[in-house]
Amino acid sequence: MGMDFSTLRTLISRYCAGEENCVDTRTVYIGQKKPPPGAEAFIQQRFPDNRIVSSKYTFWNFIPKNMFEQFRRVANFYFLIIFLVQLIIDTPTSPITSGLPLFFVIIVTAIKQGYEDWLRHKADNAVNQCPVHVVQHGKVVRKQSRKLMVGDVVFMKEDETFPCDLILLSSSRDDGMCYVTTASLDGESSHKTYHAVQDTKAYKTEEEVNYIHATIDCEQPQPDLYKFRGNINIYMGNEPVSRSLASQNLLLRGATLKNTEYIYGVAIYTGMETKMALNYQSKSQKRSAVEKSMNAYLVVYLCILISKAVINTALKYVWQADPNKDEPWYNEKTETERQRHILIRAFTDFLAFMVLFNYIIPVSMYVTVEMQKFLGSYFMMWDDEMFDEELGERAVVNTSDLNEELGQVEYVFTDKTGTLTENNMEFIECCVDGNVYVPHVICNGQVMPGSEGIDMIDISPGPDAREHEELFFRALCLCHTVQVKEEETVDGIKHGIHQGKSSSFYISSSPDEVALVEGMKRLGFTYLRLKDGQMEILNREDEIERFELLEVLTFDSVRRRMSVIVRFSTGELYLFCKGADSSIFPRVISGKVEQVKARVEHNAVEGLRTLCVAYRPLSAEQYEQVCHLLTRAKLEFQDQDKLVAEAYDLIERDLILLGATAVEDRLQDKAADTIESLHKAGMKVWVLTGDKMETAAATCYASKLFRRSTQILELTTKRTEEQSLHDVLFELSRTVLRHYGGMSRDTSSGLSSEYTDYGLIIDGATLSAVMRPSQEESNSGNYKEIFLEICRNCSAVLCCRMAPLQKAQIVKMIKASKEHPITLAIGDGANDVSMILEAHVGIGIMGKEGRQAVRNSDYAIPKFKHLKKMLLVHGHYYYIRISELVQYFFYKNVCFIFPQFLYQFFCGFSQQPLYDTAYLTLYNISFTSLPILLYSLMEQHINIDILKKEPSLYRDIAKNSLLTWPIFTYWTVLGIYDAIVMFFGAYFLFDNTTFTSNGQLMTTNTQMMFGNWTFGTLVFTVLVFTVTFKLALDTHYWTWINHFVIWGSLVFFVVFSLLWGGIIWPFLNYQRMYYVFMQILSSGPAWLSIILLITASLLPDVVKKVFWRALWPTTTERIQNADKLYKGQLSEFTPLAALHPPPKAGSQRGSENQRNAPNPRRSDTPNKKIMLTRWQRMPNYCTFTPLLLFSGSHLSRQGNAYSGVGPETAV
Repeated sequence: MGMDFSTLRTLISRYCAGEENCVDTRTVYIGQKKPPPGAEAFIQQRFPDNRIVSSKYTFWNFIPKNMFEQFRRVANFYFLIIFLVQLIIDTPTSPITSGLPLFFVIIVTAIKQGYEDWLRHKADNAVNQCPVHVVQHGKVVRKQSRKLMVGDVVFMKEDETFPCDLILLSSSRDDGMCYVTTASLDGESSHKTYHAVQDTKAYKTEEEVNYIHATIDCEQPQPDLYKFRGNINIYMGNEPVSRSLASQNLLLRGATLKNTEYIYGVAIYTGMETKMALNYQSKSQKRSAVEKSMNAYLVVYLCILISKAVINTALKYVWQADPNKDEPWYNEKTETERQRHILIRAFTDFLAFMVLFNYIIPVSMYVTVEMQKFLGSYFMMWDDEMFDEELGERAVVNTSDLNEELGQVEYVFTDKTGTLTENNMEFIECCVDGNVYVPHVICNGQVMPGSEGIDMIDISPGPDAREHEELFFRALCLCHTVQVKEEETVDGIKHGIHQGKSSSFYISSSPDEVALVEGMKRLGFTYLRLKDGQMEILNREDEIERFELLEVLTFDSVRRRMSVIVRFSTGELYLFCKGADSSIFPRVISGKVEQVKARVEHNAVEGLRTLCVAYRPLSAEQYEQVCHLLTRAKLEFQDQDKLVAEAYDLIERDLILLGATAVEDRLQDKAADTIESLHKAGMKVWVLTGDKMETAAATCYASKLFRRSTQILELTTKRTEEQSLHDVLFELSRTVLRHYGGMSRDTSSGLSSEYTDYGLIIDGATLSAVMRPSQEESNSGNYKEIFLEICRNCSAVLCCRMAPLQKAQIVKMIKASKEHPITLAIGDGANDVSMILEAHVGIGIMGKEGRQAVRNSDYAIPKFKHLKKMLLVHGHYYYIRISELVQYFFYKNVCFIFPQFLYQFFCGFSQQPLYDTAYLTLYNISFTSLPILLYSLMEQHINIDILKKEPSLYRDIAKNSLLTWPIFTYWTVLGIYDAIVMFFGAYFLFDNTTFTSNGQLMTTNTQMMFGNWTFGTLVFTVLVFTVTFKLALDTHYWTWINHFVIWGSLVFFVVFSLLWGGIIWPFLNYQRMYYVFMQILSSGPAWLSIILLITASLLPDVVKKVFWRALWPTTTERIQNADKLYKGQLSEFTPLAALHPPPKAGSQRGSENQRNAPNPRRSDTPNKKIMLTRWQRMPNYCTFTPLLLFSGSHLSRQGNAYSGVGPETAV
């Protein structure tokens, strides 16, 4: 009985609570039909509807949820506590002074987040209410997308987007295939092929589809877009027919149907369980170094605040030890106050002092920082130099929280293919049995016309090689997943029409495959189409050959190869296989392996991407075994992937080598210049790629990551096979450390010309061994630490044959090293997402490998070359601006609150405010906020052109150098000094007082009525003018907006003070500021005092800057001085290297750059003539080359001016 209850409880929980999420599989009933009697038990599972929810709030939970999230921030919670204290106890300031700024921030943030969520609701509703067509009772009915349920059969037409994840049942094509683009999922615009279930592809109408009686057993939803497994059980008689399902049967939500009239599919994952929705996972929050510094400073100021409150509380009770001072005649205590315990009174006083001094930590700083980051990000997006006309794309900012981090990067981790290179493949050559074929140059051993001057190697094939040659060409025409379109219209332009004849237009998810098929076309073998399972080829004699496609063994990154099994018209069966050399050569049993291997290595050294091609003839019995093996593996539900991989491994054996291909992936425009600039800026560049070592190394040389003088250190599998990993690591460590003598590369980077450049190459297998814990080798020490030490002393590192997870491990290892450097990862493909998310700053490139990298990145740029301006200009500016903003905010609040602290010593520690309530409230909100906000958006301490041409300026701000503790201490001491000058200057001004005839106290030297509000207003006036002038002195880049905001804020303060004290406001119970400000302005001595106090406050800072610049100028300050000398035209004609200290004798860096220019590839076509000009190195900036005569040509505006020490410059 207990068993029955247990079963019943399980069924109820599965039905009511959706416990299917705890089960590995789900059962879907097609068309919501129950299985026939006698089949498996019918258990209706509960699935979500097709509603998509990307919004964060609802109408009912917005206020509580938003308030909870906002008050989770420490600063907001702190100000809330202060506000509540002001409400509960009798404090010296009104609760409005804390409450108004706090609630202003809270309300503005809530409105912003509410508006953003309303837009998300709007977008969700548009998607959820979109009409879809569903087959019900043999008819197509229309319903809203949100009402779609798992098991519904959906009817889709061409160019419609799939509303949920569907299993393809049938299509308008006889072969049951359909073509789909997944641009919204992974950015790939190529057409992908999907297949219908074999037993349902014949059902073409809604009536026929309605007769399908089947169930689908599949895995529970998971986010991997490319992985799916399941079975479909079709009930046609007594026994169900079972077929395996894989990713090629699954149509994903968000993909679009192309080149197919219509399809029928059954919904298996809906709503938030679709793969697209599961991929919308929120990224972990990244925090910048500036934010961490800001939080550290806040802790310091909080300690200062508490210490001030403790000191004042203690001194108050020391002062009140005398009964006359404790209870003067004009302020006698009530009986309740006398009876209150002294500890309670002391705690209340402590809280009151905390409230009085709490303005030292300004809530408005957080608002200003948020606004600066948000608005500042638009300057990057609006930058026309970062706009790519070819793609029509601009830079994208996905998170503005890390803007300043772009100015702190120390390590750059970059992908190779599609990031450094164009991912635009061009077929260069192929090698068949040692014979080289170059399209339109060499074909069948004959040199074509117009090919003179091209460096080539060729051994003419003999008559016996003709058969192998044609088999190789046919293999490449058959072993692929390329689709053919006879005509393609893109933006009104017809592709595929050539000289009036219709020709093929190839599309594929892999650019390599298209390049190979197009290369074969140029060599005389044209792939025509795949129709009804027949692949058609047009041979050199213009005869059409047909081959029956029997099986496709798809490519995967583990096997690194793909195969097809085809039947020739003669009945012969062949398996054709193509893949990476490392995956083909071990499986080859015959063929001219040595000749082909030599050519593959030669091409890899040239930086070409190589593939090997092999084949295997199959007998009918062998093919039967292959079919049985594949069918059994695909029908296994558990460990299906593993079994299929094992089956592929057994099939792809005993191959005969045919030859190899070479495809060029060209280096991106200005990639070498960008890497060179990053090196000069002090950054270390690592290339992390899955490519083979030789190809990746050639790309590194071409992109100037490695120079010809760079000494390459290898930490590869080949070397660790000869020596133990322990010995190799220690040998490399000794080599590097012996040369640098224990000095790390970071220390000696400025003297790089005197030191040998080391470059390290490591592969994925060796990296795994390095990362593995080494308990088994007690004497080995920590491999990871030794590896890190070697890397730190190398100018560049190349990691090849890397898996995506290893890329992230490398980044994480560098992040966790003892220096904790700031890292940046840049890539363009889905395999780069892990390192992009791991790095401090992740940048996606809008390339051809999809948009997954862009979606998961913090910033996205069209091309790798845009990284130079993003870091050297935008990053530099963002860091300079926000570091000044943070230091300035703390400075101006020390100036603001320290006089209040001093004032307590003159008012018996009575918690009497020095400033009026309006001044307390508006100081940070209105009087001093706009100038610093505008400074933090527009300041350019150095011209943009100079920053681009002199990357070494980036070193001046490295390692958070403007937010160090000495600089923070200087700003704090400066604030305290200014506060002392303001307070005691005003105090001595009021030193001599006399009574007037009407009993008022008046100062004899200024003829002003004396009072605490007059005193406080005078201090406040000096304060506002001093902090504003301080910012004006720090501003280098003046525009009319700066003038308007800086002087306008001072005018606003004066006007406000006149109105606030010049009018009797009816809503005020008392008006203590009435006529105070007018009285100050009417006194000549007061004017003079204000001017003297402002001058005395600013003078030390000005003197310090003048002496510092004269005696110990930084590179930045030297260039600022030179730019002023040349009236802003320095970037036009001056060799900026001259502004550095003179180089050591014997430096050969300039000539070395010239020697290391990469040799032109044979596929490169010169498109313009270039005149080269050598810039001379001068000992100082006062003398420079006769190129001044050409300053009118405005070289910098053409983007061709000097870009470093000694390189050649195109004019």
